[in-house]
Amino acid sequence: MTILIPAFFIMNIVGLWVMGEDKKRAKNHKYRIRERTLWLVALFGGAVGTTVGMQVFRHKTKHVSFKIGFPVLAILELILLFKWLL
Repeated sequence: MTILIPAFFIMNIVGLWVMGEDKKRAKNHKYRIRERTLWLVALFGGAVGTTVGMQVFRHKTKHVSFKIGFPVLAILELILLFKWLL
């Protein structure tokens, strides 16, 4: 359990970073990060970070799957985290 909180924060920092990096690459017309990779980061604990990154960087906000999926996944991850901690 002692590794759960740091892992959660690290994955969310990664999620935030990956959304920012993909937005930067999109603006510069460079090789993009796969959508599958964005989803995997979110599924493995980074949904809060990817959701925040989506809003901060205004990235993938027109894609319904991201617009709805990331926040729902973030809520589920937070619920699971709090249940595990209590």
